[in-house]
Amino acid sequence: MKLEINSAEDMQKLGASLAKAAEPHDLLLLTGDLGAGKTTMTQGLGRALGIRRPVKSPTFTIVREYREAKMPLFHMDFYRLEHDDLSSIDLNGYLAEPGLVVIEWPQLIMKELPDEYLQLTIKRVDDSWNSTKRVVEFNPSGKRNEKWVNDTITAFNN
Repeated sequence: MKLEINSAEDMQKLGASLAKAAEPHDLLLLTGDLGAGKTTMTQGLGRALGIRRPVKSPTFTIVREYREAKMPLFHMDFYRLEHDDLSSIDLNGYLAEPGLVVIEWPQLIMKELPDEYLQLTIKRVDDSWNSTKRVVEFNPSGKRNEKWVNDTITAFNN
């Protein structure tokens, strides 16, 4: 399933739609080039969960925790993870918590992840750096995540 996104506001709306359909222990993987809109989407997701402080990219901190939400949000970015070394991050601990785990650049640690997740791939429609047009491809793994996609698309279109 693919969805066309035409603005940063639409990307945040998609994030909010994902949040409305999310359940504790869901795992969302975000792939795409730098500047594709992964953090923009997560900002919409965070706002919909009730996070009042700014949702920022965890590029340099690796993990940002937002426990004050309706459901905890654990936003991770493995772009700068050195040598695929997860020893400083209790990934299994985060996955065991009744929250939502969002991982940017998951391709660096795929072998460490559970078999069931929702992966979104975000691609620019054109090569223009300042263009906000994107295509988001949904790749669910597992029945729960197929339902998450369907519920998200329904929420986004309403």
